Formats: sequence, C-alpha cells, structure tokens
Amino acid sequence: MRYNTTRRGFLRDLGVSAAALPFILNLPSLGFANQARRKQRLIVVFSPNGVVPGTFWPDEEGPAFTLKESLAPLAPLQDRALVLRGVCDKVRGDGDSHMRGIGCLLTGTELFPGNVQGGSDTPAGWASGLSIDQEIKNHLQRDLATKTRFGSLEFGVLVPERSDTWTRMVYAGANKPVAPIDDPYQMFSRLYGETKDRETVAGILDALKDDLKRVSDTLSAEDRRKLDEHATFVREMELELRAAREAKAGHQVPELEPGVKVRNDEMPRISKMQIDLLVNSFVNDFARVASLQYTNSVGQAKMRWLGVEEGHHDLSHEPDSNAEAQEKLTKINRWFCEQLAYLGTRLSETPEPGGPGSLLDHTLIVWTNELGQGNSHSLDHIPFVLLGNGLDFRMGRSLKFDGVPHSRLLLSLANGFGHEIKQFGNPDFCGDGPLNLG
Repeated sequence: MRYNTTRRGFLRDLGVSAAALPFILNLPSLGFANQARRKQRLIVVFSPNGVVPGTFWPDEEGPAFTLKESLAPLAPLQDRALVLRGVCDKVRGDGDSHMRGIGCLLTGTELFPGNVQGGSDTPAGWASGLSIDQEIKNHLQRDLATKTRFGSLEFGVLVPERSDTWTRMVYAGANKPVAPIDDPYQMFSRLYGETKDRETVAGILDALKDDLKRVSDTLSAEDRRKLDEHATFVREMELELRAAREAKAGHQVPELEPGVKVRNDEMPRISKMQIDLLVNSFVNDFARVASLQYTNSVGQAKMRWLGVEEGHHDLSHEPDSNAEAQEKLTKINRWFCEQLAYLGTRLSETPEPGGPGSLLDHTLIVWTNELGQGNSHSLDHIPFVLLGNGLDFRMGRSLKFDGVPHSRLLLSLANGFGHEIKQFGNPDFCGDGPLNLG
C-alpha cells in the first residue's frame, strides 16, 4: 500500500480532516515520521553585493582559526562551521557579473541570451539549467521514504516584486525561475492553507480544535508534548502576524526601493519571522530543502537600524580607500551573519523529531553571495560559509582553495545526499569531481 494512501486511510478512520495533517505528519507514535533512515536537510541562504575581504576571511587555515568581524556572530557555532575561500564562479557568457553571479550561483551553467540589459555587458535571460537545491529536492522526492509535502520551500526577505535575472537564484529547470515567498502571511498560508489573504489571519487552531483533540487522545505523552508545542507556535505566529498587520494600519509607507513588497525598515522583523517559519517547517517535515534569499543581486536595502542610510548596492561600489563605506559594508555583512547565526541556533536548540540530536545535526546551511567583492564585481572567492552537520562534512575548519570552480562544491552537496552525480551545470568545470570536504 502506498504511503499517502495509508496516511489518508488513517485520517479517515480516525475521523479527522486533511487540514490536521501539518500538525501530525512528524509524530512517531502515529507512524508517519520516517525513522528508518537518517533525515538530511539543506538550506541555502543568499545575501548580495559581495563582502569586504579584510573583515570577512580568516587568516588561518585548518581547525584553529579566528573569525573576523563579519563572521564574529558565528563564534558560538564555530566548531560546526566550514569557511571556504578560493571557490570561484567560472561560468561566463551573457549578462553582467551581478546577473551571472546570482543566475549561475546554484545552476553552474550559463544564462540564456535575452533582452535584460545590465551594466556594460551583453543582455541576458534566465539560467539554462536547474539549480542544485532543486536537483537534490527531485532526488529526495523520487523516494517515498524521503518524500515530503512540499519538497522544497523558497523563503525571501525584501525580494522585489519584479521578475528578472537579478531577483532569481532558484530554478526548477532551464528558463524556469522559482520566485521566493517574502511575505510571511503568504508563507504561513502556504504551510497551513487556512489564511485567505494577507489582511486576514484565520483562527487555524479554532477550526481544528476537535480534530487535534481526537488525535491527541491516541498519542504518547512525548508526542502530545510535541503537538502542544506546534500548536503554541502556530498560535503565536497568528498573533504575531495579526499584530504586524494592525501596527501597519494608518501609517504612511516610508521610502524604499521601488517594487519592494514590504517595508525596508521591517527587514529584521521579517527575517526573524521567516526563519521561525523555516525551522518549524523542518520540525514538521514539510520539506527537506529550503532557501532563504535576502533582497536580490544589486539589492538596495537601507539598513537604518545599523546606522546605514545608503543603499547596500551603492555602498558596495565605493573604493577600498573609503574607510567609512568599508566599515558600513562590514556592519551589513555582520548583520547577515547574525541572521545565519540565529537560524543555526534555532536549529541547534530544536530536537530532531524522533531523535537523535538536534535539527542542526541533520541540516547543512550554505550561506553565499553572487560576488566575491562588490566594487570589483569579482566572481572569484565567492563567499561560501557552511554551517551544520547534515552532510557529514568535517566542520570547524577554515579552508583555502586555489581557485576551484564552484560547480565542484555543488557536486559535493548532491553527493552528500547520496546523489552520486558526476557533473552538474557546465561539465567543463566538473572534471575534477566534488570537493573533498570530509
């Protein structure tokens, strides 16, 4: 009997609605959670416009390394981090560096010719292949033991409404960009299917109260505790979203980049809400692959909460000699690292459903960027910071490579999931195989 048929049959026999499914999918005592095989998860986190090399890269190699200012928030998790320097995006072709930087970042392949003009380079279109997160998702979804409700979830924070090469890093296939959801209302609605629009947050738990009580009566004490924790999270998120909507009522929208869905100055709040939703989605096994995209390539967020009034992209074009701009860029990248650290901490503090360990023991986070350095538009030394033990890489190290193609890292990610592909994206950059990170 197929897995989903068994699940539907159980729900029918128990007399509960399919709407209760998100709350009970991962409860071992109901037999829905796959405990026969270790769960592995991947999160790709993107932030734009390059980094300040002198305040980002550790000087040392190996396990004894010092985190510079941009990476300092990772100190409590340093033994679970892997900093990779010298990994380069060697994909060329149409498009400017920002376009190729984000479009080729996860696909490892060229952009199609197109009519989107950027910088002084040739115009370009979408990427000509699928992204590695979707390759891994497809691999997992083919097996009932690792298949999940959504397969992958794409979160965003202040991603512009417009659809162009600078705003998309995830691809379901050639010419098939996947838009991230950067509105927590919409993501909450997608996960739970009860909210009708961003102006109305329905009482999900009120609608499901009887169903959840019926399920609870069949659970072990430990699973009742987990169900209560999940219900508490959903109730708190409902209240948070409602409070956010009410707080906005009657206030004039401040100045922000044209086309951005949500308010610039609420970026920290939106980031936290999206991270909390992402962690919760893993707790409930909604997906095992996710991405979290902050703004976009050439993103112009104004991080006033850091004392930075200039747009991020404008600042990134300032020369190295502009000490004030370099200091502000370091603050910006440190803030992005704080979001990474918050995500890692949330995962590390959340027990793996069914055990053992925590979610971070079963998850690898990859934090990256479309450029190595903003003012030079360099595609060399693309920032790759890995966090977590999901793929059994040997963590707690700073590694320096001699200009290796980033396609080899993409291969390592797939191989870490047992997906033994020999090439991904442009095969010219895969000849030496996956990077050895063990």
